[in-house]
Amino acid sequence: MNSQSWATLSNQFIYAAMFVYTLVMIALAYDLAFAGRKGRAKVSPVDVLVGAAGSASDDPTMDEPVELGPAGQRTRFGNIGLSLLVLGCGLHAVGAVLRGIAAGRVPWGNMYEFSITASLSVVGIYLLLNRRFDLRWMGIFIVTPVLLALGLAVTVLYVDAGQLVPALRSYWLVIHVSAAVISFGLFTTSAIISILYLVKARFEDRSAQSKTGFLLRVPSAKELDSLGYRIVAFVFPLWTFAVIAGAIWAENAWGRYWGWDPKETWAFITWVVYAGYLHARVTVGWKGRKTAVVALVGYASLIFNFIGVNIWLPGLHSYSGL
Repeated sequence: MNSQSWATLSNQFIYAAMFVYTLVMIALAYDLAFAGRKGRAKVSPVDVLVGAAGSASDDPTMDEPVELGPAGQRTRFGNIGLSLLVLGCGLHAVGAVLRGIAAGRVPWGNMYEFSITASLSVVGIYLLLNRRFDLRWMGIFIVTPVLLALGLAVTVLYVDAGQLVPALRSYWLVIHVSAAVISFGLFTTSAIISILYLVKARFEDRSAQSKTGFLLRVPSAKELDSLGYRIVAFVFPLWTFAVIAGAIWAENAWGRYWGWDPKETWAFITWVVYAGYLHARVTVGWKGRKTAVVALVGYASLIFNFIGVNIWLPGLHSYSGL
């Protein structure tokens, strides 16, 4: 098979994954709307993420185990949805691998390829977390933006598989961008949790007037706030590594570690915002709405670095392929 044939096959797998994700979205929406909720989850996120943020005794928000999802009645559609999500993730992964075969390199040399691999990272991270905790309530909020991202990728960002510009032909492409892809998936998960926190907090403020709605299936605002913090604390060192690796790659490619190129600048801005988020939580004691807003500002900076810099801001890193 030639390169074009591999690329066509990759596209078919991506479209198949999108179809399955659509079924997942429907199934999990039904499950979230109609599944019952009772009891408490038996596992605290401290068991998994405490290593990135210090001991449990250091965090006043973790005095009690965090409930991460409904532990009671579940619908058949929920089981179907999660099974289909695994299938969709598999199809998605095959599509990304075939794109790499078509291009003869790792599949993240332009915005289209980064979109399909970063969205794959989001799904993969969710499935890994769901193996440890009951995060079914979150599935619909994961698969919907992933489906939208893939739709944008195949309709707007798509470019034919081809060779990289000389500056990208380096083993640092694997090191730097793989760290960025994983970070993107974790930051996306944290951003979704921050949005849910703001909605849930508002819902709890009105709980005396209303006791219905799908948000009853979502953990409390306090629990969402703590989980979002733990994920950011876990991913922040990885993003730091990605920024440093990018600087080392820049020295190899252009003879300088830092040149305030737009993408370098916005990567640093993103780092500063999330550093401020963690600093505010640990030293100032911020939590709740304030830190949720800061986390979303950091994520907005990350998205602008991916979309805005590549499309609108000229620079050495503008590799949109469009």
